[in-house]
Amino acid sequence: MYWDAWPIERILILFVSLAFMMIGIQVTMFHYRQNFHHKSMWLPVISAPIFFMIGLVLTFYNVMWLNGLFQVMMWFGVISGLIGFYFHVRGVGVRVGGWALRNFLIGPPVTLPMMYTAISVLGLIAVYWEA
Repeated sequence: MYWDAWPIERILILFVSLAFMMIGIQVTMFHYRQNFHHKSMWLPVISAPIFFMIGLVLTFYNVMWLNGLFQVMMWFGVISGLIGFYFHVRGVGVRVGGWALRNFLIGPPVTLPMMYTAISVLGLIAVYWEA
């Protein structure tokens, strides 16, 4: 079934999709710079473009199975963002000097995985929104 109008849910899904496109570019650059030294670095690099494509299609063509797939992928984004937060905090801690401020400034960005999680949560809010 096609969308009849542009309710807030539809706008949020479009925003989430575009945000995943942008964050996917940033994550790819950061992880490429680190030569993907840990296999988990591929997770957001691969999943962000998939989230973008699914959300973009859902924005223009609202079918039940696509909506369900988007929900599953957003939950996956929440979990993978939390796992990334753990790895980033641990990565700061293993640097010389541990969790010193300078290591938070030059080490893995601890806020980026939380942004990934936050965008996924916004996608879930858009899907579960009851107007």
